[in-house]
Amino acid sequence: MDINRNQWFMLGLIVLFLGIQFRVVESFELNENVTRFINERTAAVKGTATASVGQFLPSVGPTAHKTITPPDWIGWMLMSVGSVLILHSLAMKRPEG
Repeated sequence: MDINRNQWFMLGLIVLFLGIQFRVVESFELNENVTRFINERTAAVKGTATASVGQFLPSVGPTAHKTITPPDWIGWMLMSVGSVLILHSLAMKRPEG
């Protein structure tokens, strides 16, 4: 199945708006469940003993919310890729029907 003009245009808009979102927002604060999930996975990858302690004491106290600060270039990159996808869709021929 080929991707038609409308699908390229929609993909370009989504990527463009995602890039604008990354440019406007400075950082993202994750909730407690996602922060705990990331801490468990990174502790398991690093091989530290904190993963095994977390199994026995899951509610020791409130966990700090993790804050993610994306670099500035990600927003610019997504906006440029989205713009190229939109221009590509406009250069294609219209779907028949």
